[in-house]
Amino acid sequence: MSTVSVARLAPIFVKVADTLVDDFDLIDFLTMVTTQAADLVGAAAVGLLLADRHGRLEFMAGSNENVKVVELFQLHARQGPCLDAFRAGRPVINVNLDGATPRWPRFAPRATSQGFRSVHAFPLRLRNQVIGVMNVFGDKEGGDFSAAEVPIMQAVADVAAIGLLQERAIRHGEALTGQLQGALASRVVIEQAKGAVAQAARIGVDEAFTIVRGYARQHNLKIVDVAQAVVTDATALSRVLCY
Repeated sequence: MSTVSVARLAPIFVKVADTLVDDFDLIDFLTMVTTQAADLVGAAAVGLLLADRHGRLEFMAGSNENVKVVELFQLHARQGPCLDAFRAGRPVINVNLDGATPRWPRFAPRATSQGFRSVHAFPLRLRNQVIGVMNVFGDKEGGDFSAAEVPIMQAVADVAAIGLLQERAIRHGEALTGQLQGALASRVVIEQAKGAVAQAARIGVDEAFTIVRGYARQHNLKIVDVAQAVVTDATALSRVLCY
C-alpha cells in the first residue's frame, strides 16, 4: 500500500459533489467511495459498513468481493478494527495483521488467510454520531500511514457521511435512520442480482456488479431498481447481460 496520492484526492471530492443531486443513488455513492479510497492509497481493498437502526453494523459496499468476505466474518465474529473504531469513534490505524492475533484472535487469522497484511479503520462521523466505518486493507507489509495522512483518510470517511446528508428529506435522526435501513434492504437485492448475473454470464461477482452498475448509469436508473428488475424479470436480466 502506497502513501496518500494528493493528485488523486481532489477527484474524490469532485465526484462527491456530483452525487448531490435529486436522483442520488446511495449504493453507487458508497461503492464510489470505496473504489476511490482504494485507488488513493493503493490499498488491496476498502470496505464500508453502516449502522442500522439498532446500532448494528452491516456491510454496504466494497472495492472488490474479497473484502466482503472478511467484513462479513468480522461482523459474525464480533471482533475486528471496524467494531473497535465504531465503538470508540476513533480511527484504528497501522495494525499489522500478522501480529494482531492476540487482539483479534478470530478475525486476524481470517484476514491474513485472505491475503491481507495490514488494516486501518476510520469511523464515519455525523456530528457527534458514528454512523459507520471505512476499513482499508493492505496486502503488503510497510503500509503504515503517517501522522499527516491519517486525517486525510479520516476526511474521506467523513465525506461518505456527508454524502448521506444530501437528500433534502434527511433533516432529523429518524429520517437518516430510515434511509440507512432502506439502503441495507437494497443491498440484499443487489447481492441477489450480482449472483444472478454472475451465474447467467459465468463470470465473477465483481464483474457482475460492474455490469449492473454500468447498465444503471447508462440508463439513468438507480442500481437497486436495476437489481430488483434482474431478480424478478428474466427479460430484464437478458437486457442487462446484453449491456
